[in-house]
Amino acid sequence: MAAINKRRVLIGALAGGVVWNIWSMLVNMLVLAPYYQRAQESGLLLKEPRYPFIVLWLATIFALAYVVAHLYAVSRATCGAGAKTALCVGLMVGFAAGFPGNMASATWSPMSRMLPLWWMLELWIGAVLASLVAGYLYKD
Repeated sequence: MAAINKRRVLIGALAGGVVWNIWSMLVNMLVLAPYYQRAQESGLLLKEPRYPFIVLWLATIFALAYVVAHLYAVSRATCGAGAKTALCVGLMVGFAAGFPGNMASATWSPMSRMLPLWWMLELWIGAVLASLVAGYLYKD
């Protein structure tokens, strides 16, 4: 079994994290902004975050991008190198990160179901994009 190229994993994670964060910003600023405003006005979301949310969210996305890049590097040995493996890794991580909590939010929260739907898509599609970028940049 070949050793994992940790430097290339880190490069893929950083590049994938940038792409994922851009996707995240587009979703939140272009699609969800009016939903956030309505939810805040109706008291379903706080008007001010309890924590430095943007900084924490950016860091979380980079951490998830590292997980995706590492899982891709590990998966190459058994599933083969390439876009198909990267896509599979991204789909699985995106599902795990995005579906359960947002399905629960859509089920139990009185806010618009558009918020958890797009939060799920933000994580799921973001994981796929990050995985494809990391897979493209990874070299043994």
